[in-house]
Amino acid sequence: MSGVWVFKNGVLRRVENPSGGEPGGGLRRKVLVHLPTDEVVTSLAMLESELAELGWERYPSTPDLIQFHKRSSVHLISVPRDFSRFTSVHMYDIVVKCRTVFEVRDA
Repeated sequence: MSGVWVFKNGVLRRVENPSGGEPGGGLRRKVLVHLPTDEVVTSLAMLESELAELGWERYPSTPDLIQFHKRSSVHLISVPRDFSRFTSVHMYDIVVKCRTVFEVRDA
């Protein structure tokens, strides 16, 4: 049994396909946007290039993750090696740590 609980107009109900044709009830796919160029980040290579320009370096990590570290910071950015597993959680992590350079938008 899958679905998403939606609260609308004082009524709570479960929606089977939240991205379906229901106006206002669907979940939208998110994209990470590089603000200086207004480009959507579409690959791990593109993301790594943009982060390298900001001073982020690859950090030793697990087989499933790639991590980036900035020498002037205690923060780590973790992203999956498989870009198809790149989710909004990873995107918001990047935005919090690079606030003026990246933004999450609805696709």
